[in-house]
Amino acid sequence: MKYRLNIAFVLLALLVVAQSCQHKVKKNDLDRFTAANAKIVVDESFQPIVDEELYIFTALYHDAHPSVIYAPENTAINLLMQDSVRVAVIARDLTPDEYKVLRSRNLNPIINRFAIDAVTLIVNQASKDTTITVSEIKKMLNGDNKQGKNIVFDNPNSGLVRYLKEFSGNKDLNQKNIYALKSNKEVIKYVSEHPDAIGITGFSWLNDPDKDYAAAVEKVKIVGVKDDVTKNAANEYFTPSQNTLALKQYPLTRNLYILNFTGKMGLGMEFAGFIAGDRGQRIILKSGLLPDEIPGREIVIESKIRTKQ
Repeated sequence: MKYRLNIAFVLLALLVVAQSCQHKVKKNDLDRFTAANAKIVVDESFQPIVDEELYIFTALYHDAHPSVIYAPENTAINLLMQDSVRVAVIARDLTPDEYKVLRSRNLNPIINRFAIDAVTLIVNQASKDTTITVSEIKKMLNGDNKQGKNIVFDNPNSGLVRYLKEFSGNKDLNQKNIYALKSNKEVIKYVSEHPDAIGITGFSWLNDPDKDYAAAVEKVKIVGVKDDVTKNAANEYFTPSQNTLALKQYPLTRNLYILNFTGKMGLGMEFAGFIAGDRGQRIILKSGLLPDEIPGREIVIESKIRTKQ
């Protein structure tokens, strides 16, 4: 009888120790699914869409508590290079030199494009300018601004500014009448108050805006853009939409990527998989951007027509 009691006591002790060890591993592992301090850095240009993704993600998975840092693209890349974060959402892939640095730490990347954004030109509702060509945009960004319009865009360290520099071939963008503000919201508000301004912003900021700048969105309009530099491009003006993005008619686009260098299953891997998965892609579709993969729709076909009784 005493022998049986000793066995039961030992088994109970082992169970308590196992549970204690399991709790300790979860507590100390910073990238566990339940970790409150798992970090993800996001280019602030994409805050509206990532906020939507995070809202649904955390609603579905109550134990997930990602710590999200919204920052300019340059800051996001620096945090990744410094190993301060291992998951990033930005508008470009890494360069060969950046890959080399990360792989020297045995960090093997998983890179997924999850959406396509439109770089959007906006003007004040009072402005008579409703169309522009690609060549005219490049001229304006290089200082040939015959109309005297003020061109405004977001933070000088943002991914959007990098895109505009590559697009125009102008490494500085410091010509007269070209100004960098602090955020996309400031760009929209500035254009809403200045009829002589042209703003350049991400398309996601104009769809379902927050209350703090929704009134400003109502006072601006989107400019149609014609691609007059690409061979065989359509000879007409297009505004950004899911259709014009999918058909590659709107010429000013950029890819959105999620870069995952965690190298293991955890919160970073879970969130990356969620964005690239069916639910995450449906959120992109609802936002007005173009998802990387169009979610399928199930259609029920009845063999017989039902009649009302």
